[in-house]
Amino acid sequence: MAKMMIRIRSRDGLERLTINNPQITIGELKSLIESQLRVPVAKQILSTNQNLLLAKNPIDFGRFTDMSNPQTLISSLGIAHGSIIFLAYEGERTVAGPNFSPAGTFGRKMTMDDLIARQMRVTRQENPHCELVSFDRDAANAFQHYVNDSLAFAVKRGGFMYGTVSPEGKVEVNFIYEPPQQGTEENLLLLRDPEEEKLVEAIAMGLGMRKVGFIFTQTIIQNKKDYTMSNKEVLQAVELHGEGDLKEWVTAVVKLEVNEDGGADVHFEAFQMSDMCVRLYKEGWFETEIGEDIDPKLSRMKKEVVVGGKDTKEVDNDFFLVVVKIFDHQGPLSSTFPIKNRNTPVTMKALKNHLDRARGLPFVKRISDFHLLLFLGRSLDVSADIPALTECVHTQSAVPEGYQFLIESMANAS
Repeated sequence: MAKMMIRIRSRDGLERLTINNPQITIGELKSLIESQLRVPVAKQILSTNQNLLLAKNPIDFGRFTDMSNPQTLISSLGIAHGSIIFLAYEGERTVAGPNFSPAGTFGRKMTMDDLIARQMRVTRQENPHCELVSFDRDAANAFQHYVNDSLAFAVKRGGFMYGTVSPEGKVEVNFIYEPPQQGTEENLLLLRDPEEEKLVEAIAMGLGMRKVGFIFTQTIIQNKKDYTMSNKEVLQAVELHGEGDLKEWVTAVVKLEVNEDGGADVHFEAFQMSDMCVRLYKEGWFETEIGEDIDPKLSRMKKEVVVGGKDTKEVDNDFFLVVVKIFDHQGPLSSTFPIKNRNTPVTMKALKNHLDRARGLPFVKRISDFHLLLFLGRSLDVSADIPALTECVHTQSAVPEGYQFLIESMANAS
């Protein structure tokens, strides 16, 4: 088997440990640490949590149990080549090797922040976790027509993308849910409604789909600036990426671009926030209060990181973006029903008009629209009715007569 190297961070600094077999147990790992780093097995406390290095006494040490079982394979903990493991021990040891010094520059004792910052290197991530993202044409058009025709790209707009993820990492977006929001030329405030989002999640689950990303627009004013995404957009995108808890999560940007004839075309771009970007956000490195004096194409860190071999607190936003290929497809749903949380309220009259227009289709086809299901959900039981209806739509099977009668009665009452 190929050798691998893992890094051991202790109160003395960062050291490297060579492992001949990646399938060793924690007990065997401790034996290697004893032989290579001269810390007796009995004195070792190991963890993948860096807070171990802040522990002061045996009671504190006892809280770190993720690597306490000597029979556990290190591979089961996600420990691989290049991983960092944290080591605490009591007493003193003799450090091997002439080049190792537990002190910093000019003998200064290094702090935890110094140790961590020295390893926080921001580089470009070349490959995304998702192979590509494909947009349902009707869903994409419904979104871009509204921001183009009604909002004229004058204020920002956003939405959550729902669809499927294949085992190969292909993301398909089949509908876009637009939460309550307020957009300005440069800011997008999502006024999220937890109850409504529970209904959205229930509908998605019944349709065999899940939340797969976030989509937002850039305004005409923003198009005049030299950035792909602003620091505020990066912050919002990485927060939602982290919340989504999906490695294939996609962030899509919609904007106007000038064409060869001097006109403007609507343009879609897709990215993933890099693994380093997500890590820095989750660990609290980002400055979240962004002053007007900060260049929008730079993200400000609370502590220095290493970019291109230099220590800095400002990182070009492009370092955090991983380009994703875009395709399109015709998905299983229509997107012709009026969309909630836009300027015009959706009424029962809209339901009647929609059903009348599709009168020649099977009833299941007439209700195969996420936005219609969301509208119906206000009047139906989310734990019984919604699963029943979405199952019909998902499998394109006949809708029970009772539900047909109920929905048509709601429409006729308008």
